[in-house]
Amino acid sequence: MPDTPGSVETSTLTSASFEDLARELIVRLGEDPTREGLARTPERMRRAYEYLVKGYREDAEAMLKEALFTVTYDEMVIVKDVEMFSLCEHHMLPFFGKVHVAYIPNGKVIGLSKIPRLIDIFARRLQIQERLTTQIAETIQHAIQPQGVGVVIEARHLCMMMRGVEKQHSAAVTSSMLGSFRHEEETRTEFLSLIRNRTNGI
Repeated sequence: MPDTPGSVETSTLTSASFEDLARELIVRLGEDPTREGLARTPERMRRAYEYLVKGYREDAEAMLKEALFTVTYDEMVIVKDVEMFSLCEHHMLPFFGKVHVAYIPNGKVIGLSKIPRLIDIFARRLQIQERLTTQIAETIQHAIQPQGVGVVIEARHLCMMMRGVEKQHSAAVTSSMLGSFRHEEETRTEFLSLIRNRTNGI
């Protein structure tokens, strides 16, 4: 089963509103939260973060089960180059890139539009790329029990590009291979070959 967000201890919460906390952050960064350009920033931050982590309020498996179809097709299904944007849980900075998903059906397929939806549900949470990769693969595996699932994510992390090592052109690549994608080299090689055969990069 994919990870689910843990509960927050109530003792860690304060009575301050999100906007109050944002104003304090602005002050601690050395700015004046009352000046014109920052006066509405706390409200904007609240709305932005509510959107950026909306995946916590969505059920990935329930969404997939709304679009399962019985078929006799047993060849590889690939949805590649799906744009992904997420927030790194270590620095709360964005990472972004492309996700490639493949599976071999075992009697059921997922409506194609649901794969990008699934990616968004997990990406719109505080994440690390490794967990995001396995959550996508394990959710598909649990929902339709295919012969195998493969997920590859290629992403760039602003925590590396804007701070720290400040490497502008480095990309992180992670993969999760389940079932036939893990145990059969020919299947895995076909998937990796097909996702490399594209003209657009991240």
